[in-house]
Amino acid sequence: MTWLFVRLKLSLVRGGLRGEVGKQVGFAFSLGAALLVAVAGFGLLSLIRLAPSDVALDLVSAAFAMFAVGWIVVPLMAFGLDETLDPARLALFPLTTRQLATGMLAASAAGPWPIASLAALFGGVVALAHGPGGVLLGVPAVVLQFAFCLTASRLVTTALSGVLRTRRGRDLLAVAAVFGVLLFQLPNLLLNRLSDGRLSDDPAWILASVGDVLRWTPPGLAAHAIADGGLIGVAELIVVAMAVVVLGWLWIAALRHALVRPDSSSQGGGSVRRSGRVPFGRFLPGGMLGAVVAKELKYAAREPRGRVNWIVALFVSVVVMFSLRGPDGWAGPPFVVGPACLAAVVIGLQAANSFGIDGRSLWMNAVVFSTPRDLRTDLAGRHLAMTVIGVPLLTLVSVIAALMAGDAVWALAAAPVAWGVLGVAMGVGSLTSVTVPYTYPDRLNAFSGAAPGQGGQAFIASFAAMLATGALALPVVLPVLLGLTWVAVLAVPYGVAVAWVGRRLAAGIGFARLPELLTAVSRPT
Repeated sequence: MTWLFVRLKLSLVRGGLRGEVGKQVGFAFSLGAALLVAVAGFGLLSLIRLAPSDVALDLVSAAFAMFAVGWIVVPLMAFGLDETLDPARLALFPLTTRQLATGMLAASAAGPWPIASLAALFGGVVALAHGPGGVLLGVPAVVLQFAFCLTASRLVTTALSGVLRTRRGRDLLAVAAVFGVLLFQLPNLLLNRLSDGRLSDDPAWILASVGDVLRWTPPGLAAHAIADGGLIGVAELIVVAMAVVVLGWLWIAALRHALVRPDSSSQGGGSVRRSGRVPFGRFLPGGMLGAVVAKELKYAAREPRGRVNWIVALFVSVVVMFSLRGPDGWAGPPFVVGPACLAAVVIGLQAANSFGIDGRSLWMNAVVFSTPRDLRTDLAGRHLAMTVIGVPLLTLVSVIAALMAGDAVWALAAAPVAWGVLGVAMGVGSLTSVTVPYTYPDRLNAFSGAAPGQGGQAFIASFAAMLATGALALPVVLPVLLGLTWVAVLAVPYGVAVAWVGRRLAAGIGFARLPELLTAVSRPT
């Protein structure tokens, strides 16, 4: 039964790649990235052997802990992209809970990224093993560490599977993930802000403190078992094995509960809440343009992915501002312009797949598009809605950065440049929306941006849009960063021009391939 689940997952991967060049390219890219991570991870962990033994032990313990955290967090963000993550898809099969648990655990270990993780973990054996005893214990220690990552990941994903199918759960996960990333950035922020304390003067003390905290955790015990060897190492591995068994038992209990719990995402409510007008709808233009703006503003208010993108843009800007304010950080206009432009790029990436959020309902627009002008008007409405939200947000980021820099006048240069960058991003996003469209899945959390099998395609589209936006924004951003703040006056007209050209080109391309565009954003999920 275990091998059947592995074959099922491999069959799903093969079936998703048939006849789809975009998916094949994305899978090849993912495969290459996994190989690179495996080689780089193994090499970096192996190089830790050159450090003193106590420092090496603390570093490997921290690396093992980071692997475990990654295995817990990443599947939550990918919930729905991997069909084997959701136990509800297997509820109707005549299998026992134990058979499902062993099969799903084996399916978790199948694939390029799990194998890459396992290969990288073996670098810890090279870093810590001293003598034959360390090597003999290192192999089971890495295997147990890998099993701990798998079981912990499955336990958390299964326990939250019901919540992740609801809109409230997806919103809660979005906020929790943002705060989780903030916790990871907290040590860096403290190091930048505390210039005279023990924290910045003695990083070895920080590493030793982290090592002491991780010493009695399963990742820390696995690392110490490799370094200690002998009977002490065997005892530490037994403790890790017991932790894996306990997590497995908890996972089976959570799986049994998930299989008999009703799917709340498919239960209808007792009443229908009718949507009213947009609060400032009377200020919107009439006709098709105003209708598209109103629709997009409602999407931004109700769609979890829409909300989290605005939160992430603000959050990234705040983190960058604090990071750059260290003792050797930036000063002057670059400190204000940099975070504001970064926020504009993050906001503008939402335009890289403008039609994906409509999904199958895009056909209602497609049947009334009689000329490329209609498609251009639709894109203009989407961009206007993004401007209505993005411009005040970018202004707020610019003012906060200027106040932190000590001169509020710098916001007068940062805000127009950020607005111009947003216009450039929307122009680039118009082209990627009609050339590399992909489907938004129906039931995913706020961080999953593509349907199953299209993750690589979504990454390529976003990455290409980000590179093109950066290249086209350089003529107005670079002079301001170098001190020529008067160039900021030209940023908004430049951004408007790029957005207009992008919409015009995208309208011609998209209207000629409307059937392909509709098919690309309407794939089954």
